[in-house]
Amino acid sequence: MAKYAVGIDFGTLSARAVVVEIGTGREAGSAAMDYPHGVLEFALPDGTPLGDACALQVPQDYRECLTWTVREAMQNAGVNPADVVGLGIDATSNTMLPVDADGCPLCEMRQFASNPYAYIMLWKHHGAQAYAERMLQCARERKEAFLWRYGDGISAEWMMPKLWQIAEEAPEVYTAADRFLEVGDWLAMNMTGQLAKSESMAGYKALWNRRDGYPSEEYLAALHPSLRTLASDKLRGELYPLGTCAGTLLPQMAEKMGLCPGTAVAVASIDAHVSLPGIGLTDPGILLMIMGTSTCHIMLGEEERPVAGICGVVEDGVVPGTFGYEAGQSCCGDHFRWLTENMVPASVEREAAEKNMDLHALLSEKAARLKPGQSGLLALDWWNGNRSVLMNMDLSGLILGMTLQTKPEEIYRTLIEATAFGMRRILEGFEENGLPVQQLLACGGIARKNPLFMQIYADVCGREIRIGRSAQTSALGSAMFGTVAAGKAKGGYDTIREAASAMGGTDPKPVVPDPEAHAVYNELYSEYLKLHDWFGRGGNDVMKHLRSMRRQIIDQRMHMDAD
Repeated sequence: MAKYAVGIDFGTLSARAVVVEIGTGREAGSAAMDYPHGVLEFALPDGTPLGDACALQVPQDYRECLTWTVREAMQNAGVNPADVVGLGIDATSNTMLPVDADGCPLCEMRQFASNPYAYIMLWKHHGAQAYAERMLQCARERKEAFLWRYGDGISAEWMMPKLWQIAEEAPEVYTAADRFLEVGDWLAMNMTGQLAKSESMAGYKALWNRRDGYPSEEYLAALHPSLRTLASDKLRGELYPLGTCAGTLLPQMAEKMGLCPGTAVAVASIDAHVSLPGIGLTDPGILLMIMGTSTCHIMLGEEERPVAGICGVVEDGVVPGTFGYEAGQSCCGDHFRWLTENMVPASVEREAAEKNMDLHALLSEKAARLKPGQSGLLALDWWNGNRSVLMNMDLSGLILGMTLQTKPEEIYRTLIEATAFGMRRILEGFEENGLPVQQLLACGGIARKNPLFMQIYADVCGREIRIGRSAQTSALGSAMFGTVAAGKAKGGYDTIREAASAMGGTDPKPVVPDPEAHAVYNELYSEYLKLHDWFGRGGNDVMKHLRSMRRQIIDQRMHMDAD
């Protein structure tokens, strides 16, 4: 009798669940659901305006997506709930929320319903950039030991800068919060009734280390008096390694999800990270690109060493027995959503409708007819700031070479090339710091759906790229951790390596680079690097100045509207 596991992947815009057969990785059923409120960037649901660089979400959206996607996936699979031995969950990170002692989100309380700081702060909430810069300056001055593990940088996307922003700008929320939780940990707690925090999430996004814990009270107090006891107070709770059983499914949750009470639930993982076992990858020396709204780059190593511009290196943070290195690009799929929603003329929209194609497919088809360098354009891929290797969310996008003859498909291709150049810079950063990349892999919706995208990446890097065979690699990886939470005695696996070996894999045919295209891209890449360093390393701070002006004007208008 076949046994199954469920994996649930909470991304930036939607959640998806898969029911997979243990032993083969065969997908028996799946379901996806967009968050009803999406991402709150301009106003709360009640109309309260938001400041610059906000990205908030509604907790109830996550609850609804959790129960609906699993129930629907189970119905589509047609499997007996008794044959599901384990469940795993992943979520974007750092995506956090303040809760009371019972785990209730503060934004669901009447007194905080109109307070932006009481909502979920999504990973790409960049309102804490100034705090991240001040944290970094203080850490460097104090020579804090944790800093080298994070590429000598601190990102506004992480937990600590966001917490400082809340303590400074909304002390009433900071004081009222019993804890601040990663949304993945909070969802696991909703399913099991008990809190089992993820070591991986704390390690990559909250400056925690297995040997040293969180940053010292002295350092945190130097930032803000309220932060002194942060680790023992607002972040308290035992941390558990990946694959640990966080608890078992509560009867009321089991009923809503179409599963059996007592089903093992794994400790939450970071959405991109679980793609490694999902693609069958557990060995060092291979770089995986997880391509979606943003792109995360994960590489496993056998030792812990400093790497400039990474987002963190964590022992057992991705696969037990290795050191997981993370880098990333804050904008990938978001580039193309922005373009199609804001920059495409009506004539192109009509053409897409006449051909019964979506805009992405049409623009990709047109862009594929262009040769490298034909558009005369070059772009910096910083529409949502730069995560690696500069780690500065005040940087912004740039397209150079525009003329009155520039067409939408040329911009579309140029943005693909820009993300490929940014990825190459990350790849070279690993190798410059003693981590040679022996193989390049990719997964995610873009990797499987857009052949042009992957061909450009192969041509820019001059390397073959293998694509994950599953369309839902993160959810598959979470299901694998669900099998480990259940254990071999209950029909699962005892290690994630065993699960990955049996259930993961890549497509047999790689994407092969074109030597002629690679030669042209080498020339363009050299120009990209000049722009990269000029605007990103202090040669010209115009991007930061423009963002500062924007922020000041938006804040002034908000205060005027409030008055």
